[in-house]
Amino acid sequence: MQTATLGPLTVSRLALGTMLMGDATPAEEAYEMLDRFVDAGGTLVDTADAYGDGRSERVLAPWLARRRDDVVVATKVRFGVSDPGGSGLAPDRIRAACDASLRRLGIDVIDLYQLHAPDPEVPLEETLEALDGLVQAGKVRALGVSNFPGWLLAWAVALQDRNGWSPFVSLQPQYSLVERSAELELLPFTRAAGLGVLPWGPLGAGFLSGRYKRDEMPEGRVTNAPGDLEEASHRRAVERNFRVIDAAEEIAAAHGATVPQVAIAWLLSVEGVTAPIVGPRTLAHLEDLLGAVDVQLSDDERARLEAPAPPPEVSPQRMLGGQLGMERMTLPLR
Repeated sequence: MQTATLGPLTVSRLALGTMLMGDATPAEEAYEMLDRFVDAGGTLVDTADAYGDGRSERVLAPWLARRRDDVVVATKVRFGVSDPGGSGLAPDRIRAACDASLRRLGIDVIDLYQLHAPDPEVPLEETLEALDGLVQAGKVRALGVSNFPGWLLAWAVALQDRNGWSPFVSLQPQYSLVERSAELELLPFTRAAGLGVLPWGPLGAGFLSGRYKRDEMPEGRVTNAPGDLEEASHRRAVERNFRVIDAAEEIAAAHGATVPQVAIAWLLSVEGVTAPIVGPRTLAHLEDLLGAVDVQLSDDERARLEAPAPPPEVSPQRMLGGQLGMERMTLPLR
């Protein structure tokens, strides 16, 4: 598997998400998946303190005890957990949450510590200074962020630069063939600022698994999701997204591949994407997804996949692209 640079880290082009480990994925199967991932050349393992109220981190600990040197460990902080209690990004809580994650994981340093989402109740400067303190203390090697809008990410990066604080090296946005809003503001900024991109939900929260058809919507994550979740069927099971599946099925057949492999291969070919985070439930699912690194899409195939569900048309992008021909907005900031 190929690798990429993420600040001071070198990571594999696929990341293994562990949200289901210890829950839908029993611990023993989780360890088989982790071993298989590493044996295939994978190195980036992503979790969060909020996954199962710390359960995902605890499940990883025995495996990390024997394979710590083989992986880059990424975790997150923001949402409510019982240890250290509460939620949010206040400095004292960030420090306590970092210590709690280190204890649960059984490691001495977190390679990539990420803000799981913004906290409007805490001044951003206080959060960023506290994160810098964790790096200076040797508890964290690099910093990342997830689910930030473009304007807030840009402001955070500017504050870090202005104050000499440890910078973000990565963004973890929702990004897939059926959710491409990241292309409007986030990806142009990360390319210009030199941040890596770790897409979550690369299969549209299961919609691009190949299971869902216009006339066949089996019980699963999409059909069971409450209406306020990103993967809710009223967002996913719409005609334009089914046309993406149509195109992916044709292209998969031509490559002797699967729809999930094509969806991941498309992300791997997007400029600036470092490593899509795959979150398989079973070892069989992981085996399938690992095959994505061998699928090479042509420009024509990429265009066919992208045509049905483009990013939403909004201003000023619509004006700049349509009237001024400024389709490419990335500017060299560094």
